[in-house]
Amino acid sequence: MKFTSDNAERQRLANFRWARAAVRKCLREHTVREYLPGQVVYNLGEYPKPFSIRPTDYDLELLKLLAHRGVELIQIHEDWNDSQRVLGADKFTSHDPEGLHEFVDAVHDLGMKIIPYISTGYFEATDPDFREEWAGPGHLVELYFDYARCFPDSPGWREYLLPRVEQILDEYGFDGLYDDAGYPSASAEGQPIYASNLPPGQVSHAAFEDLVGTVMEMCHARGGVFKLHTRVRDFSAGAPLWDYLWIGEGAAHLDELREHDKNAEPYVVPCPDMSRAEVVEEDELYLHFIPYMQFPLRVDGRPMTGERAVVEGMNYRRGEDCFWTRHCRCMWQHYQEHPEGPHSYGWWDSCPGRPEARQVWLDYFDLYRPMVSERTRVWLEVTQGPLFAAPLPEDTVASIFANEQTYLVLANFGQSEQTVALSDTWRDRQTESRGSEWTVPGRKLLFLQKVT
Repeated sequence: MKFTSDNAERQRLANFRWARAAVRKCLREHTVREYLPGQVVYNLGEYPKPFSIRPTDYDLELLKLLAHRGVELIQIHEDWNDSQRVLGADKFTSHDPEGLHEFVDAVHDLGMKIIPYISTGYFEATDPDFREEWAGPGHLVELYFDYARCFPDSPGWREYLLPRVEQILDEYGFDGLYDDAGYPSASAEGQPIYASNLPPGQVSHAAFEDLVGTVMEMCHARGGVFKLHTRVRDFSAGAPLWDYLWIGEGAAHLDELREHDKNAEPYVVPCPDMSRAEVVEEDELYLHFIPYMQFPLRVDGRPMTGERAVVEGMNYRRGEDCFWTRHCRCMWQHYQEHPEGPHSYGWWDSCPGRPEARQVWLDYFDLYRPMVSERTRVWLEVTQGPLFAAPLPEDTVASIFANEQTYLVLANFGQSEQTVALSDTWRDRQTESRGSEWTVPGRKLLFLQKVT
């Protein structure tokens, strides 16, 4: 752990005392520990079309840029493996192992971590290794895949899955895993696992908690991190079953997503699903999350051309009835007509791409990163206390981030501007203006720093 100088430590503790006195009521307090705020999911290629993972000059330049701007974690999606067994590998091995090793090395050489996609539930039902007793009804059938949702309490599935997950960690030098849970709606015994109409106490996640916890322990034993994507939040095991929780896929309304997950335990990495999300300006992707110590995942990497939806010989199982098939084919058509861009970079990107999106992400990350340095104490959604000289307006949120500096984020989720009266003098980090009374435009953020 890195400690500060005596003077800096005195200032840090003084800032904590001030913040503690300034907050009478808030949503949640948190102390930042081992947080990697800058995370990027990196598109590698148009699987199931054959392609090389070996880093190109384009990759090296982009990775250098991301590392230089403070990104600490690169995540690669399922295009690293061969889920359909069409390129000589399988769901747990790479179709280009030498190229993947070089890509991992390139990321490590720049001081970043890298984690790959796995799933503790989804498995291709047409795979020769699949066994019917591993899963029940309710497959995920999209694009070219027919994914069964395997039972977390199936001994056969566990026996097959866990050694292969461990091998992924050991063979490729990854720094942890991203688990797309693929959680089924029932257990191997036929008991319901989750259902919105069941009262509390009748929903059991014990087997799932155990399986996911086992995989997380594999990551931690190797000094790695574990990211989980699941729609289930009400776990009973006590401590969260993730280091990072991915949210946002399929969410069209970011206000609803914010309210649903604003109090999820750290650390949350939202991925605003721009294939569906309704936003007026790029800034909205940050408005909903930064006040709750969440920073959006950047969707980036090699341009996603959408060719994966038109590969000859592949069975696109639902045709144009499948949202993802239509979305990818939209990208393919746009790429053919506009090979120069603007490009899309992943499943959750818009079509066409937004040329300003990367720079806006980097600019907001520059503002966010110092707010969540190690040992920062955070008071999220402060609603009462001497911080305010007048009651906080409706639809406005204030969150404090205190360390050697004290930061305040003001967010206005309403449509009309609001005035926030504070008891102390603050500096706007973007405009350098100073004052104690601040006008926050509708659907905007203000980034303030306390004047000492």
